[in-house]
Amino acid sequence: MIYDPASSNPLAGNPLANRADMRRALTDLFDPLLPYFSEGNARVRIDGAGAHFDRAAADLEGFARPLWGLAPLGAGGGDFRHWNRYAEGLANGVDPKHPEYWGTVNGRDQRMVELAALGFALALVPEKIWEPLDQRARDNLITYLKHARTFDYADNNWKFFRIFVDIALDRLGASFDRGLTERYLNELDGFYIADGWYRDGDVRRIDHYIPFAMHFYGLIYSKLVNDDRSERYRERAMLFARDFRHWFAPDGATIPFGRSLTYRFACAGFWSALAFADVEALPWGEVKGLCLRHLRWWADKPIAHRDGTLPIGFAYPNLLMSENYNSAGSPYWAFKAFLPLAIPETHPFWTVQEKPLENEPAIIPQKHPGMVLMRSKADVVALSSGQENQQMRFGAEKYSKFAYSARYGFSVESDERIFAGGAFDSILAFSDDGLHYRVRETNEEAKLAGDTLYAKWSPYPDVTVETWLVPAAPWHIRLHRIGTPRPLQTAEGGFAIARRDLEADTLSCVTGSAYAIGEKDFTGIIDLGSTIRREGLAQKAPPNTNLIASKTLVPQLRGTIPAGETILVSAVLAEKDPATVDHAWTRPPAKPDIDALRAFVQNKGITVSVIEAPGRLP
Repeated sequence: MIYDPASSNPLAGNPLANRADMRRALTDLFDPLLPYFSEGNARVRIDGAGAHFDRAAADLEGFARPLWGLAPLGAGGGDFRHWNRYAEGLANGVDPKHPEYWGTVNGRDQRMVELAALGFALALVPEKIWEPLDQRARDNLITYLKHARTFDYADNNWKFFRIFVDIALDRLGASFDRGLTERYLNELDGFYIADGWYRDGDVRRIDHYIPFAMHFYGLIYSKLVNDDRSERYRERAMLFARDFRHWFAPDGATIPFGRSLTYRFACAGFWSALAFADVEALPWGEVKGLCLRHLRWWADKPIAHRDGTLPIGFAYPNLLMSENYNSAGSPYWAFKAFLPLAIPETHPFWTVQEKPLENEPAIIPQKHPGMVLMRSKADVVALSSGQENQQMRFGAEKYSKFAYSARYGFSVESDERIFAGGAFDSILAFSDDGLHYRVRETNEEAKLAGDTLYAKWSPYPDVTVETWLVPAAPWHIRLHRIGTPRPLQTAEGGFAIARRDLEADTLSCVTGSAYAIGEKDFTGIIDLGSTIRREGLAQKAPPNTNLIASKTLVPQLRGTIPAGETILVSAVLAEKDPATVDHAWTRPPAKPDIDALRAFVQNKGITVSVIEAPGRLP
């Protein structure tokens, strides 16, 4: 038989419908790591891929991250036969005289991140990894944790990591400066915007770190600590749930957006944390459905190596989309999805029937992330005003495209010198030499008016672009007003769909439009009356650029704009239905009036939260 990579997925064949299934999923995902534990059990090294931090920290990452799921499993009475490995590894990792010592924290350090998982486990299941330690190991551990917390943590969700160390120290009876704890809690409050939304630090971006970090840690805190702040975390989570539920498609897929997507089903961590903290932000049947449907979405994807370990990537192994802080152990933050294993089987999360989301509107504007969500039976698309991340690799692709889809994901580019061959899905690219290119990286202005998005941006210092995005379900419309002192080549793409072997797909490329029909999907882009002529192209994108499909087709419109002002207008459509070519494709939306759009945004537009200058709350 020919090897099917999806068959190595530890979730394959698991119905993921109840507590027993979830326990099985966790252990099936963990067991492939066992051969990679070091002799002293303090380090887990899966392969030779490197991150920007040292190897000892990467090995600690492989050791610690599974605890986000294992500790809840232990707390909920689940069977796990390898707690002795964790107790031994913990003792050896904090022993400066042991060859597997994790190394001393001497500044801002990746170890700080991983110690949060240890703090969580020590607080939740001390009988598994603390009580078995002898006095010397306990002293070493306390010393290690107290030393690490004296350094300044990154000014973002990292501040929660010291909070989790402090919770553990408190539970273990250690003395430490609690003033530092309170200071970080206050600073974390400074990242709060409103309506349940945070920023992940003083930055102009809002991504999955809000649910699977800021809210995730806050909800755990609210379960482990009884104070006024705990109640605020719970109230904020309830507000956030009303918006975040819209990011999930009916089949459980979520919108891939932003960085760290190699953490995969950590994207369900928010729903899992609601269950852990006993916060019924939505009816329990809906929370359960959002969590378990998301896990099931991953079960048929080739997300694992042959040995069952999780590689860097999203729906398949892919180093190209990674961040420079991703080591081989990084994907195991996915275990954040397993928090519900800590709650008893009598909890309503487990006893109620799953429910789909009810009374879902088709169009949902969200002013804080600067998005307009378009929901359908097989997808949810986020039209995006664009955000800023110029520090991370492929930040423009991860934050600044015009649209992000739960079904079609998004693509990163593989070569900054292949303008002719770029994927350019949901993006407008410019080139002044036919080789190099520029795309949107940041905005000067971004507004939301009703369900219309507006942004002003510059791909070059001397070029200005104004973009309006308008939902016209099942289409969306893009209108760009471009001012340039020189001619530029342009390429604008629709959504990427999976490409089959043996040229089995149907491609159409004519003046003013392009589409592709795959095995299950249709994707197309059509010009609605630009001031220049654009030619259609069904681009066979470079392999391994899209997060969901390793080979893709992207319909594009390409043309050269002259010096002066140019108006580009297009409509974009993608659906899980090859017959779309005979139906919706034949009825594109009308061209909008640019003056009416401009007046609408001027009169009704509000600045999206993410573009506003970050700042601390008083």
